[in-house]
Amino acid sequence: MNSTNLLERSAAGRTWSPKVVCGMVLSLVFLCGAAAGALLMDFRVHNRYRMPAFDASASKAMNFEHMQKELELTPAQSEQIRTVLSDFWQYYRTVLSDSKQRVEQLLNEQQRQKFEKMLQQQR
Repeated sequence: MNSTNLLERSAAGRTWSPKVVCGMVLSLVFLCGAAAGALLMDFRVHNRYRMPAFDASASKAMNFEHMQKELELTPAQSEQIRTVLSDFWQYYRTVLSDSKQRVEQLLNEQQRQKFEKMLQQQR
């Protein structure tokens, strides 16, 4: 018997079920998407599209501009509100600092290090 004929017959006789092909294609698409997502997360691309931190100057400026536009503030109102918001941000930073110190006083050294790492990850 000729070996070429045997190979040709086995290759010609093999058909793929449409369900199997569909499952393999879907699996491949899913895996490619997961790999692309992992790469983007690794390169920290997702951070570029985040809103600035709540107390960042860029965020404060955006919020104030939005408020100014939506409320149609007069120049005098804008200046007064800017002062009020400035006082608020100062109070906010003081409360955060005091709270952090109070929490750190309750923790042991190992817990303080973990707490600091947690805070760094949130920034």
